[in-house]
Amino acid sequence: MNIVIDTNVLVSAIMSPGRNATDIICAAIAGRFTVCYDSRILEEYERVLHYPKFGFSEWEIVSLLDPLIRNGLSVIPTPVKDPCFDKDPSDLKFYEVALFCDAILITGNLKHYPSSKTIIEMSEFIKLYM
Repeated sequence: MNIVIDTNVLVSAIMSPGRNATDIICAAIAGRFTVCYDSRILEEYERVLHYPKFGFSEWEIVSLLDPLIRNGLSVIPTPVKDPCFDKDPSDLKFYEVALFCDAILITGNLKHYPSSKTIIEMSEFIKLYM
């Protein structure tokens, strides 16, 4: 199954080990799911995880991202126009990749996305797919 991981899931995985985000990341690293991404998503992961306010070490960031990238699927998605993203287009990249890869988009905040059965919060993903 293909998945797209919103950045807030990665932040949660490092900040709150042993919770839903960690379980999802571990399952992806173990090969249960294929993480789909594009260059814009990788840039956001790197940028956000290096924010000083989080204080994540380089080791934590590399340990998280490297296996996801190595075992994932890099794509160049088809651009999508959706009025949901007109005010804040920053999450459009995740939506585009999810549509392109026929993937489940996992997030910690549904309000950033249009209503869809394939865009779900971490707890719902755990219930349905793990």
